[in-house]
Amino acid sequence: MNVAGASIEARAGDTAAVRAARVAAIAGKYADAVDAEGRFPREAVEAMRAEKLLSIQIPTDLGGEGASITEIAELCSILGQTCAASAMVFAMHQIKLSSLVEHGAGSDWHRDFMRRIAKEQLLLASATSEREIGGNLRNSICAIKVVDGTCFLEKDATVISYGAHADAVLITSRSHTEAASSDQVLTVFLKGQYRLERTVEWNTLGMRGTCSDGFLFKGEGPAAQILPKPFAEIAAESMLATSHLLWSGVWYGIAADAVARAQAFVRAAARKSPGTPPPGALRLAEVSCLLQMVKSNVLAGLKIYEEAKADADRLSSMAFAVAMNNVKIASSEMILPIINHAMLICGIMGYKNGTPFSLGRHLRDAHSAQLMISNDRILGNTSSMLLVHKQDTSLLG
Repeated sequence: MNVAGASIEARAGDTAAVRAARVAAIAGKYADAVDAEGRFPREAVEAMRAEKLLSIQIPTDLGGEGASITEIAELCSILGQTCAASAMVFAMHQIKLSSLVEHGAGSDWHRDFMRRIAKEQLLLASATSEREIGGNLRNSICAIKVVDGTCFLEKDATVISYGAHADAVLITSRSHTEAASSDQVLTVFLKGQYRLERTVEWNTLGMRGTCSDGFLFKGEGPAAQILPKPFAEIAAESMLATSHLLWSGVWYGIAADAVARAQAFVRAAARKSPGTPPPGALRLAEVSCLLQMVKSNVLAGLKIYEEAKADADRLSSMAFAVAMNNVKIASSEMILPIINHAMLICGIMGYKNGTPFSLGRHLRDAHSAQLMISNDRILGNTSSMLLVHKQDTSLLG
């Protein structure tokens, strides 16, 4: 999961990883400015468009490349090593795209929309949170209304990441005005079909470039844009798993770059005192072990998901949900100690901004990991499932 800097120039035959490395090089040039100014990483996103990365997951017959979730997670880690905000924008776009790829293939409108995404490199945003219920993904207060083939929706969304910069928003709601809060649908609204009134400004500790403002959303469009499957299926079979896995790829990237900076610091110290073990060498060995644990955790989760996709029953099972939850919990909680170790190795040079070993942005961005989706909420859901599900304790299970 290494990054090799290169100027942006799309070339036929280059692998997705090579193209992502070129995007990462661009993102890295602006990462500090994006963070300091709390602005959208427009240069990185334009580079993603130039490299055709926004459509990489779309099936080949619809103009994409049919990339697997494992391949996309690798791209998230590459981008995460230079600009976490750019990587998170890419990951969230791909999470929404997975809903279309996995659950919209049987709908003519959504197939045509995927063709358009591939052709125009459209950026997708998500609106699942809502005032009064926060980030409770599987409940909605607002309800979509369908009249004569047109759907109408108004939602007070507490967060729509990069909503002001997206080309379309995929938004959850109750399926109709009399529906229960958990009876939800997911609808695509294109730019021009909705208005956004900012209600909350995104001024945060980290991940500042995601521009996750709150908005009052008001949309109107053809009812054909409602995905044909219930959101309960979309969430269980693709959205939650891809969220946990792709976010974990981003977090791994942040941690990997922190360790790389710590390693560079120790190497520089070793060159100054040949033959003498430099300060921080033992901590570097320790943090390398921790980083490998995160990588192994993410790769194991990706393997579970890729295998489960071939079995609908397994994909919707409690065992699968518990496994995906555990990937997210472990990844999000392990990266903070890793970055803290790297900070101790680099000392004041890691604490200061503007040095080759600066780790302040890494540490602040990493703190978001336990909050999106809240680890407490995930642990609560997992504990409920474990009351009725016997966990597999075999090493190869």
